[in-house]
Amino acid sequence: MVTLHQKVFFKTLILNEYYICIQMQIVPVITYRKIIHIDMDAFYASVEQRDNPEYRGKPLVVGGLPQERGGVVATASYEARKFGIRSAMPSKQALKLCPHALFVRPRFDAYKEVSRKIREIFSRYTDLIEPLSLDEAYLDVTQDKLHIGSAIDIAQQIKQAIKDELQLTASAGVSINKFVAKIASDINKPDGLKFIGPSAVEAFMETLPVEKFHGVGKVTAEKMRKIGLFTGADLKNMAEDELIKHFGKVGRFYYQIVRGIDEREVQPHRETKSLAAEDTFAYDLTTLGEMENELDKIAVLVYNRLLKNNLKGRTITLKIKYSDFKQITRNKSFTAPVANLETISNTAKQLLATTSPEDKKIRLLGISLSNFGEPEVKLKGVKVTGQLKLF
Repeated sequence: MVTLHQKVFFKTLILNEYYICIQMQIVPVITYRKIIHIDMDAFYASVEQRDNPEYRGKPLVVGGLPQERGGVVATASYEARKFGIRSAMPSKQALKLCPHALFVRPRFDAYKEVSRKIREIFSRYTDLIEPLSLDEAYLDVTQDKLHIGSAIDIAQQIKQAIKDELQLTASAGVSINKFVAKIASDINKPDGLKFIGPSAVEAFMETLPVEKFHGVGKVTAEKMRKIGLFTGADLKNMAEDELIKHFGKVGRFYYQIVRGIDEREVQPHRETKSLAAEDTFAYDLTTLGEMENELDKIAVLVYNRLLKNNLKGRTITLKIKYSDFKQITRNKSFTAPVANLETISNTAKQLLATTSPEDKKIRLLGISLSNFGEPEVKLKGVKVTGQLKLF
């Protein structure tokens, strides 16, 4: 039994007839998530070089052929990248940069099968897997299945398993949230691994050029530079309300992410609802020729993302923002899924024409594809649907 005097003793110490009060402070233990971002290295091209020895060591381009109208680069081997060839580039331009490059069409069935095997390797360690496309995914290994505990060790084991079992290389980023892990995976490519721990996140974010931040395109980056924002450190020195004043709601995102705050969870059942690309222009577009030229460029970006995700959509949507910030959308749906560059570009132009663009000033154009499920069909009274899945 605890006496009254004993209870008092727990709260105070008697020393030289003075009572010295001791204040007990509970210090919260901060727990961080363990997030890995895995990104396969030049995935399509690497699979082709693995399966076709004659392609190894040579500049290889996977995508549309140069002689085809609207051919686009889906991915390029590292040998081809040395010549400046990049994803989403017109194949004709790639050929000019490297006349001796080899061009092959994508084999999506092969890539999907490899992705399935990669997913099997991931699932040995965690069920919290969020695929972003056929060649990259987030993993939450805070509580891993094998009780390894170290996210760095898990990332190393995954990379080694992919190399041993599939004869391919992957790069990994390890950190406390999705944003930082994704950036980290790109730092030591190819076949790299980069860890950015809790104590290093803010310093790392401060060194990032503003172009590396999500949502910062060419126009926004130029706007940032005009007001003296060149790095994450510059963003960090600006108050949240000032960032919102200059950049709208995304200003709050900049304020949080530069401090290493990204609460987004890894979503195992995340479905791609739409794929889109848009551009805000440095000056207002006033002629139909300018508008159609920009739509051609945006269509290439959308097309490349469809290729990367092996998706086809049945609805094409055009987004227009005018100089007075009024925004409209127009869309067209097809009975069969679409993943053809010419169809995407032509449909966007047709939708533009319905808005009577003459004598209007356009600030932004965007194209998106959605409705990725197969058309519903009725068979003897039974409704059947199909859905394309990533990985």
